[in-house]
Amino acid sequence: MDTTPTEVDFHFDPMCPFAYHTSRWIRAVRDQLDLTVHWRFFSLEETNRFEHSKHPWEREWSYGWSQMRIAALLRRTDTALLDAWYARVGRALHIDGEKPHEPETARRLLGELGADPALVDEAIADPTTHDDVHADHKRVTDAGGFGVPTLFFPDGQCLFGPVLIDPPTGTAAVRLWNVVTGMLEFGHVYELQRPKGAHDQQAISDALQPYLHGRDWVSVDRGRIVEPGTRPDEEIAG
Repeated sequence: MDTTPTEVDFHFDPMCPFAYHTSRWIRAVRDQLDLTVHWRFFSLEETNRFEHSKHPWEREWSYGWSQMRIAALLRRTDTALLDAWYARVGRALHIDGEKPHEPETARRLLGELGADPALVDEAIADPTTHDDVHADHKRVTDAGGFGVPTLFFPDGQCLFGPVLIDPPTGTAAVRLWNVVTGMLEFGHVYELQRPKGAHDQQAISDALQPYLHGRDWVSVDRGRIVEPGTRPDEEIAG
């Protein structure tokens, strides 16, 4: 009997390039299979926060957290608009090198989708959008998760990844889906990782150039501050 899941919760941070490219893959899978994707949140700003620095919800505007507050408001009323929003802001940062984390750009991108740009200000004025992002973030950390993309399946299992820079399409996307969901049969397989040689590091660097151009923050990896323009293999990988 086919036990391949027909639903998946996809946790993302709009700032994460790897989560965005993996979302392109899951959309390709969805286009071919009877798969429902539920978009959920996770904050790399909070996970990588230095002690004594502000939590993202304590700032008037936080890069990823504020965008997810906008997404939380959209999710309450129009999941299709949320779906389109993540695709659009992801493309803006990770393909085009734009700055969707700036309020004015966020308003413009919502307008491009046919939505009211004022939803940006409405989401930020509504303190309960913090609660929605908090709840999704806590779901991942309570499960032992640490980053994105994180996938939750109907049976309660969760997996980190797959981490992609060149997401497969067509039948190749479905083959990868079968590989990923095949892990669900083996609940005590915890890690399977491909080492990154010089060629891989260069490929990652090339793929992440738009993100490096568009971002206005430093990244953190194992307690180190990583300045803009450094090698992406030193970036936080979701």
